[in-house]
Amino acid sequence: MMKPSTDPTDDMELSTPRYAYRASLVGAAQQYELTEAGLSWQIGGRSGLWPYGSIAKVRLSFRPVSMQSRRFRADLVDQAGHKLRILSTSWQTVALMAPQDQAYRAFIVELHRRMQAAGSRAELVGGLPPLKHTFGLVGVALVAAALLGLLARAVATGQWGGAVFLIGFACLFLWQVGGFIRRNRPRNYTFEMLPADLLP
Repeated sequence: MMKPSTDPTDDMELSTPRYAYRASLVGAAQQYELTEAGLSWQIGGRSGLWPYGSIAKVRLSFRPVSMQSRRFRADLVDQAGHKLRILSTSWQTVALMAPQDQAYRAFIVELHRRMQAAGSRAELVGGLPPLKHTFGLVGVALVAAALLGLLARAVATGQWGGAVFLIGFACLFLWQVGGFIRRNRPRNYTFEMLPADLLP
């Protein structure tokens, strides 16, 4: 039978979820803790504590980059307009940006739970701002129209190798960019139902 732990640090670890990541290779690590008093953060030489009720807005989004195709981001704003950004990946070496999916998801879910328990009235939004999302849709439509025109020309002139290449490129483009646009559609969500496609 397992004996209950008598080490006080064990209880602290359980009651104080932590998350840390490095946003860039040369930048300082960012560290966050969910304490009883609120969200505690330390970025380089700066630190602070945001009571859960003071967080005015949370935006969850999907933000892949060239070295990490599965990267998620949480942008937090407090009532004074200060901002924090939490990423699901961390720079390890010059050639490695490591995913931290499980730790990031657990931290973000617990943050929302504690905000709700504190009676938070924060605005909870998912995806890109509407204007950026619209620009993205327009860009996808323009690229799709250009590819369709090139494909029609290739077929009309009998350039089947070029046609096959264009079809393959179009499929890859729609899979990557289309997925980014789909995941990041603007929306509101609730504490009870976080957007599954904006979390690892």
